[in-house]
Amino acid sequence: MIPFLIRRFLQLIPTFVLACVLVYVLIQAAPGDFLSQFRENPRVTPEALELLKRKFGLDRSYLEQFWIWFTNFIRGDLGISFSHSSRPVWDLIAPPMWNSMILVIFSLILSYAIAIPVAIYGATRPYSTFDRLFSVFSYFGLGIPSFFFGLLAIYMLLTLKQNTGWDVPITGKSSSNSINPTPWQYFGDVFMHALVPSVILALRSISSESRVLRAQLMEVMGQDYMRTAKAKGLEYQKLMYKHAFRNAVLPIVAGLGGLLPAFLSGSGFIEVVFAWPGLTPLLLQAVQEQDIYVLMSTTALTTILYIVGNMLSDILLAAVDPRIRYS
Repeated sequence: MIPFLIRRFLQLIPTFVLACVLVYVLIQAAPGDFLSQFRENPRVTPEALELLKRKFGLDRSYLEQFWIWFTNFIRGDLGISFSHSSRPVWDLIAPPMWNSMILVIFSLILSYAIAIPVAIYGATRPYSTFDRLFSVFSYFGLGIPSFFFGLLAIYMLLTLKQNTGWDVPITGKSSSNSINPTPWQYFGDVFMHALVPSVILALRSISSESRVLRAQLMEVMGQDYMRTAKAKGLEYQKLMYKHAFRNAVLPIVAGLGGLLPAFLSGSGFIEVVFAWPGLTPLLLQAVQEQDIYVLMSTTALTTILYIVGNMLSDILLAAVDPRIRYS
């Protein structure tokens, strides 16, 4: 185990450096920079532009700028935001990052709680009525973009409110009219605001994970050793959960490595559609204004989490599948 972890940690270093260099080159390849918006403003004097250049280090070469950011990042300093009054990047991204994690965690719990039972039912009763109905649902879930489902949900909830008066929160993270709520009241308010976007986020994951797990379960249950165990009268619970499910779940375990960066990278355009104060709106603004340190630091943190997540997936795979060895 220890040599495996050391080997994977050593592989992390060049991967991380190359990812940072690639992202920096892509950002710098875009036309203009953060000061372009000020150059087009006739009220900003050339002296003020030079002052801003020196303040943000934009008067240095690209190589110097990257080296300064990289060495500061290694020491835990993520830099300052150009477009948010020189606020530290960590102070800027921490609150929306937590908000994005709320949505991602809710949607993950929902997706696995539904996808696994549905996959087991579909594998044990293939081509039944429910299995066929869910197959149709999964095709819709995979084929239609999440933001379209989001817009459709907003329209249906607004119609519901107009006809019945039932008000389900569809924008923001919490109600603005709640005064001094208790922790439980605040949790319930955030849960109600996160409910609809979490369900929309979970639709695609439910569709994909259930289809993959169903196919794996059907393949495993068709193996000779499973038929032999069934012929010997092994109980259904042991047959399914101790032998079939353990072997079929390997592709899902391998995909767990992508969950850690998902906690940080946010929930994509769903946050924009539902006005959720997550990380995606902040990153879109950073891209538009070319706020380099916000983009670079967020991407670097995501890269680290992705590599660490893959390492944890390898460890879990070795724990689940006895054929895999750390050596």
